[in-house]
Amino acid sequence: MNWPKIDKLESIPSPALLVDPGKISANIDKMIRVAGDNFRDRLRPHLKTHKMSKVTQLQIDKGINQFKAATISEVKMAAQLGAKDILLAYQPVGPNINKLGKLIDYFPESSFATIVDNLESAMIIASEIGNSSNPVRLFIDINCGMNRTGISFNGALGPLREWIEKEPGVTLTGLHIYDGHLHQPELKKRRDGVIKINDSINNYIGKNSVPEIVVGGSPTFGLWAELTDWKLSPGTVLLWDAGYAKAFPDLDFSIASCLLARVISRPEKNLICVDLGHKSVAAENPLHDRVFFPDLNDYEIIGQSEEHLVIKTNHSEKLVPGHLLLGFPKHICPTVALHSHVSVLHDNVASTETWEVNARNRI
Repeated sequence: MNWPKIDKLESIPSPALLVDPGKISANIDKMIRVAGDNFRDRLRPHLKTHKMSKVTQLQIDKGINQFKAATISEVKMAAQLGAKDILLAYQPVGPNINKLGKLIDYFPESSFATIVDNLESAMIIASEIGNSSNPVRLFIDINCGMNRTGISFNGALGPLREWIEKEPGVTLTGLHIYDGHLHQPELKKRRDGVIKINDSINNYIGKNSVPEIVVGGSPTFGLWAELTDWKLSPGTVLLWDAGYAKAFPDLDFSIASCLLARVISRPEKNLICVDLGHKSVAAENPLHDRVFFPDLNDYEIIGQSEEHLVIKTNHSEKLVPGHLLLGFPKHICPTVALHSHVSVLHDNVASTETWEVNARNRI
């Protein structure tokens, strides 16, 4: 999990999020190899992990031009880069429907789609932004066991599909099937979960033609690549993180981002405080499992607040205020969203270059 020594970190204010473009590029290459020779048609990487134009452009430069997004901001970011095909994989409701409609009108060179899992939402989308001359592309969102969104393969799917196919303002583009509940560290158990979902999909498409099927988050997209010729939508693989690195040793991606922190105080014997609070690293995991410091031995995180992280360590006498530490977040996706910019490394040397996390804010 550790990185080689990085020079010139002293010039970067902390807390900061660091990215290594070389490692990101290598992860993209690995993602492409997993998808296979027809990766241009198969890959629809998720933008929600990095939320950066620079990372999106790296993928476009390598021939990837279909993307998946969770927010209107991410959709807009991809459209501004000229992405050819963008899927808003988050059922739009309220004002977001018209925001999507405005993007469709403003970026005619890009093709947009979104997901629906119920007839009411499909009808509202059709009535507010549907256009018979340029129908809104809809994927039906399938609940494959995550129980977060989606509709199951049962009788309720039929009426929704039938209505979409008859309505002139929208068009059925395919099925969106996200298996985010398959996080088993054991590869066999993950594969068994994928096979079970695959059997359900094949049972459906054996009786119903489907133009496009989008499957596979980061832990499973390689399994789907082996089993099918469907579209793949990994996201975390672009930056990777400590959580996935520990959970999925079979996945050979590199951690391409980490946090820079400094010791700011030694309030008591064997205690240090660093500038890495809730506002700098994702705090949805238990306190001990939010960030990892490979250069610290025998330490315990005992407290965190908005701008402070308190660590118990027997080596506190060596960690004077100003001491630099690299921390690897367990969950990179919400950590990125806490930073407006990232600092860029080149060949293990910190630079003055920064990349904007430009899809971080809601529109």
